[in-house]
Parts: sequence; C-alpha cells; structure tokens
Amino acid sequence: MTNRRVLAGLLLATTFLRAPHVLAQEKQDVLAPIQIEGEAGTGSAGFDGYKAKEDASASKSDQPLEKTPQAVSVVGSRQIEDQAARSVVEATRYSPGIRSETFGNDTRNDWFLIRGFSSQVSSYFLDGLQLQSSDSFATWKVNPYLLDRIDVLRGPSSALYGASNPGGLINLVSKRPTFQNRGETAIGVNEFGNIWTGLDVEGVNKDGTLAYRFIATGNYGGTQVDFTDNDQFAIMPEVTWKPDEDTSLTVYANVSKLKTRGQNFLPYVGTVVDAPFGKIPRDLFTSEPAVDKFERSQQMIGYEFEHRFDNDVTVRQNLRYGHLEVDFRNVYGEGWVSPPTTTTALLDRANFLSKPDLGLFTVDNQVEWKTSTGSIDHTLLLGLDYKRFDLHDESGFEDAPPLDVLNPVYNGAPPVASRYDQSNSLQNQTGLYAQDLMTIDRLNLVFSGRYDDAHTTVTDRPTGMRASYSGDAFSGRAGAIYNFDNGISPYASISRSFLPLTGKDSSTGEAFKPETAVQYEVGVKYQPTWLSDVLLTASLFDLTRQNVVTSDGVLFNRQIGKVNSRGVELETIGQLTPDLTLTAAYTWYDLKIKEGNPAEIGKVTTGTPEQFGSLWLDYAVPTDRLPGITIGGGVRYVGSSFADSANTQKVPDYAVVDAAIRYEKDNFKAALNVSNLFDKVYVASCNITCFYGESREISLTMGYKW
Repeated sequence: MTNRRVLAGLLLATTFLRAPHVLAQEKQDVLAPIQIEGEAGTGSAGFDGYKAKEDASASKSDQPLEKTPQAVSVVGSRQIEDQAARSVVEATRYSPGIRSETFGNDTRNDWFLIRGFSSQVSSYFLDGLQLQSSDSFATWKVNPYLLDRIDVLRGPSSALYGASNPGGLINLVSKRPTFQNRGETAIGVNEFGNIWTGLDVEGVNKDGTLAYRFIATGNYGGTQVDFTDNDQFAIMPEVTWKPDEDTSLTVYANVSKLKTRGQNFLPYVGTVVDAPFGKIPRDLFTSEPAVDKFERSQQMIGYEFEHRFDNDVTVRQNLRYGHLEVDFRNVYGEGWVSPPTTTTALLDRANFLSKPDLGLFTVDNQVEWKTSTGSIDHTLLLGLDYKRFDLHDESGFEDAPPLDVLNPVYNGAPPVASRYDQSNSLQNQTGLYAQDLMTIDRLNLVFSGRYDDAHTTVTDRPTGMRASYSGDAFSGRAGAIYNFDNGISPYASISRSFLPLTGKDSSTGEAFKPETAVQYEVGVKYQPTWLSDVLLTASLFDLTRQNVVTSDGVLFNRQIGKVNSRGVELETIGQLTPDLTLTAAYTWYDLKIKEGNPAEIGKVTTGTPEQFGSLWLDYAVPTDRLPGITIGGGVRYVGSSFADSANTQKVPDYAVVDAAIRYEKDNFKAALNVSNLFDKVYVASCNITCFYGESREISLTMGYKW
C-alpha cells in the first residue's frame, strides 16, 4: 500500500476522532437518557455481555431462550468488539453448528455451513427480512459494526420465514436509535496496513418523540495475499418516530461498497500435501493484477412499523427494497498443467467473469395477540409476507495462460468473450403463516404452520427459452420445552421446510426443483439457579434434505438428490464470575449423501468437517491490581474434511489460537487483538480447488465514547 493511501486513511480516521469534540461544542441541551420498552437486552435488541436473555428471531415474538424449543445462538455487539470481528463470518467463529470461513480468508462474501449445509444463499436475513442471494455471485454482505446482535437459528425455520436453508438461519439485527444523545468513534489498523474506522452518533429531540442514528464504517488497505486489498465502506442513517409508548416507526437506509479481489483456488498438491518444490506460498497472488477485480455496490431502504392496541393486540409491518450489482473478474486456478517439479510448477488457469444485477423486495405483515384460555397463556401470531427476487445474470469463462508459481510473471489475460449464462431469474413468493406459543405452568409449547405459493421463471436471454416452476407447499413446526425448578429445561421438536430455487442445473440445463427437508431434534437447556448469567445448551438432531444443490465455489451448480445430517451440538455462554466471561462450543455431525450420483452415495460432501469446537475466555483484571485491563484468549479447532467427492483425499484438522488485551479508562479504550497467534499455515477446505486459511493478523484499535 502506498504512503498516499496510508495518509488518506489516517486523515479520514483523524476526522472521526475529532467528531466528539466538535459535537460537544455545538450541542446546547443534553437530555437524560430515555429508556425505551423492549430495548436493553430483550427480544431482538442489543444486550450487555455475551449472554442474551431473550430472542425474537426464533418465534418472531419476544421469548426467553430457556423457553424456546430450538437450538439458538446469539452473538452480541460486545463479543463482536472484544474479538475485533470485521465480518459476520469472523463474528460467528465461536458459535456451535455454524462453520464459518468455508473458503478461507475470502474478502468477497460471507460463506457459511450450518449443520453441514451451505446457507448464504437463502438463509441470510437482516432484521427478519431475507437477503436472498443467487448461486452465482449476487451475494449480500453486511458489516458487523452496523449490528446489535447476530442470531443463529439452527435447524429449519421455514414455518415462519418461508424459503430458507434447512440447516439453519442467520438473522442480523441492526443497531437502532435508542433515544439517547451519545456517540462513539474508533480507528484501527492491522499488520497488512488495512486501516479501519467507525462512527456511531445518535440523538433525540426535546420532547423525546423523534430520534436519529447515523453509523458509518470503512476499511482501506491490504490483506494477507499480494495485490489483494480489502476496501469497503458502509453508512446507515436511521430515524425513529415514537409519538407514544404504543407506536413506533423507523425509516432507514443502508448503503455499502466493496472493492477487493478473488484469491486461492489452488491445487491439493502444493497446499495440503507437499509438491516437489514444497508448498505454494500463502501470500501468492495467482490471478492477474491487471484483470482481477471484485466490486459490489449494495443499497437498501426500508421501514419498520409497530402499533400496540389496548387489547394486547400488536400489528407490525417491515418492508425493504434492496439492490446490488457485482462486477467480478477472476483468473483462477484449475490444477496443474503437468505434475510440478522442483524447478517448474505451471498452474492451469481459467478466465472467469460474473456480472449479476439483483433487485429484492420483501415485506412482512404481522398481527400478534396475547390472550389466555383458562390456565393456558397464548401468544398468537398471524403473518403474511411477500418477496420478489429479480436477477439479471451474466457469466462466462475461457482458458487463460498458465502461471509458474515458482517464478510468477503477470502478463494479463484477454477479455472473456464467451458467455455460458445470460439469464433472467424472476421469483415471486407469497407466504401465509400462523403460530401459537402456549404456556401451561412450566410447559411451553409452540405450533407453527405456513403455506407458501411460489413462481419461478428462468429466461435465457440469447434464445428466449424459458424454464418455469410454480408450486405451493406447507411447512410446519411443533415443539415443547419444560422448565424445571433447578434450571434444567429438556425440549423436543419436529420441523419441515420448503425451498423453491432459482437457477438451473449446469449439467442438465433444467430449472432446479424445490428443496424439502424434515428434522427431528431433542435437547436440554440448563440455566443454573446459582449462576443466572450462564446458559448451557445441548442438542441432538437428525435432518434429511432432498434435491440438494452443490457448487464448486466458482462455476458449476448441480442437484444431487438426498443428504442426511445428524449430530450433536454443545454450547456454554455467559459470565462465570463478575470478572470472567466464557463462550465454549462443540459440534459433531455425520453428514452423508443418501441419493444421487451412485458413486457418491454414502460419501461425505466436500469441505464438511466432522467436528469443530472453540473456547474463548475474557478476564477483567481486578481494579486494585491493573485498573481498566482486560485479557482475552481463545482456541478454535476444525476437524478434517474431504477434498473430493470420492472421499479419497483429506484436508487435515487444525487449531488456531486468538488473543486480546484491552484497556479502558473513562470514555477512552484501546485494544490489541491477534488472530491465529502462532501464524499456523493451514488449508480451510477443498472443493475441487483448495483455500488457505487466515494467517496471523495483529490489529490495534482505539476508540472514544461520549
């Protein structure tokens, strides 16, 4: 990175750091903080600490986690900040059941496996509304600095949310105005010269009925791979009008841009196992600097309305329109031209192009009624939602000149002239759902049902040929959990899901059939009576998914049949003592292909580890010793996975260590974070090609609050 770029980033950061002093001089009246009902740790709002008390994502109604018969993990803004997470995948590293960073240190997208299934296309939600992506690169990405919390729902959630991956669902919950006059600013830099800045300012009018919040963040600079920067920014202005305690309207916009490049796509020999020359350097750029780029422009605008009537009836409407454009050009590796030697290692390459344009409109209408019938308390929910997904896709690839990884010379590559996909995908989906949350003394029951009507049309622009699908389906869920006096709460549930797909099979050219799935789950939640800020969860599940689509991460998608995933998940999170906070997770599952290609039946899908786990401890040193000092550290373990569909090649397991030390005094704070402390070189996964994991990253952050 040039000195000019460093100077520009420092000037921007200095402006942010000056903001509190300027604002402090200009403001005249400071109102006392106004506490808003539903904020401060309940439902879908932010919360202090690592352990959330309630969750609104699993039921679309505020419900204590110990009364929810489903495996749910919550990552709050404090944990995100403590671990210096700069992406959603980094923020979920310490959660069970969710395998983040599937393709290593990929700065383009957020990739996830939940209960063994890829979930970024249909199970990525923001504020309860779906951010549906495509199987190409029309993918959404949200900066965690804009978020209060990340809710991870494991298992099918179609009964309330409609089309979504049965492995699980991620609901990102945005920061909203809290009717306070406050703000914060921060600046950070890592060892690659990537400079990060953040600004979060909010205020309220004199009569406390109108509040605003403005959040901006960005980073600028290099990554662990040569020629690959990670430049992005995001802004989110919001206004909330609350004329009384029963009515609120929030209007918001969310705009972001990203400029980076693709990376990795490396052979198995030379990454997982040694080639005659050893290993390919982790920082080697194997594309073409003059050609390669990944640029995303993303905009969203919407509102959230809620009104509560006197008879315990609440109505809500959440509406959003989003648009994104991606320009992706990448010269990627396809394997060796011939077996490498100690002096020559020619990487065969292809020149790839993808230019999707996506518009997504979503609206969710809800009516909630809290009532009782005798000794049974009910929270009844009726909802109607609609989604329109309009994708214009353009993709192509051609052969590209090989690259000698031992002596790389970048000569460029000709523009991609051919196109294998020039299509329009239009999907309209309407869903009607209902739910009854029932409480009978210590027994909590949930019954949810949903009817979906979906219409999908894929049009090939050059020929005008169309492939269409129209259909309807019912999704349901039933669950029960019992809360004993000693804090133990066993639960059981069954759920079904339905997922209409866009796109077509790369091998047959036919439109994808809808996916269906069914899951059985049992578990236990334990909140010790003597340790109320800690929650332990254990779950066992058996999930069968049909008409599964697989992707090689670059180009081809195909529908393989039926896959079964079953396993166990363990999680402990919370505050063990006033000074010690813990989050621990372990996941084991057995995932196998049951129907499809005869050669793959009984095999494990590529890139899917059998087990993974993590442990993070955060210790605030007592003030009589080292006031203001907090020390944190963790370890992340990922088990071995298969690199090919025949299950003949394995990617070995790995473990990395993270560490942090923070200092806070009055309104100032500083933090030093190190991920992959010992700079372990490892391969995150292989799926035809292989992807290195993140190298050591040392980052320093300073912040100021007012």
